[in-house]
Amino acid sequence: MAYTAMSGSGTTSGDDPLQTAVWRLRSRACWADAAALLDPGTADASLQRAALFVERCLYTERGWEEAEDALRTAEAVARSDDERGAAACERGRLAYASTLLGVRDRADEARAALGRAAALIPPGAAGRAVLDFRRGLLAENLADSPQAARAAYRRAHAGATAHADPLLLSFTWRHLAGLALRDGELAEARHGFGESLRIREELGYLVGTAPALASLADAESEPEASRLRAEAGRLFRLLGGVPTWLARQLTPPPPAA
Repeated sequence: MAYTAMSGSGTTSGDDPLQTAVWRLRSRACWADAAALLDPGTADASLQRAALFVERCLYTERGWEEAEDALRTAEAVARSDDERGAAACERGRLAYASTLLGVRDRADEARAALGRAAALIPPGAAGRAVLDFRRGLLAENLADSPQAARAAYRRAHAGATAHADPLLLSFTWRHLAGLALRDGELAEARHGFGESLRIREELGYLVGTAPALASLADAESEPEASRLRAEAGRLFRLLGGVPTWLARQLTPPPPAA
């Protein structure tokens, strides 16, 4: 199962020209174009298509029905525990996105789906690191449990390191840094945000670079913070306002009275 190519947490699968093309489109916010390159006739390709559409929901707050259709197809063709676990992990991510973005409260569905994934994906598997990261997101953003989130992110970070998954590492660095910033640990936050940004720039993950710049700006002082936000805004506009939720973070605070 090519988790690193389809899960939202990796780059490409070796030197496969198809996966390279999918990655390039995905990294530039062209999820539908990337999905169109994939033949949904196999479990792996069906799951990869579903993951692309789910990721589009997270970044654009639209395309929910297409994501549901693609995910139902992936669930229907899954045969092994590995495939069923990966599909359940994507189901959990879609339900999480719907809840987080205020489309519909599906928090219970998200927890149940990730629980199913945990029963199917063995410890030490590449998909386990992805699952740990997503369970951390639920703990942080839906359960308001930063301690549980930190433990899950650290497990995901270790798994991403073990499986040489740099994009997942960029996510774990960023979210661990976010928790550090929440605790007032500025040096730790700057380091983590800086590592996340460095990895995304090296990978050419354009759609994730603006959020990384904005996050680092939150931990920096002026004038560096304003420079980083300006660069994030430029990339945000270049991609047509994606990710949509970044607009709120880039809005400057009102002047002090």
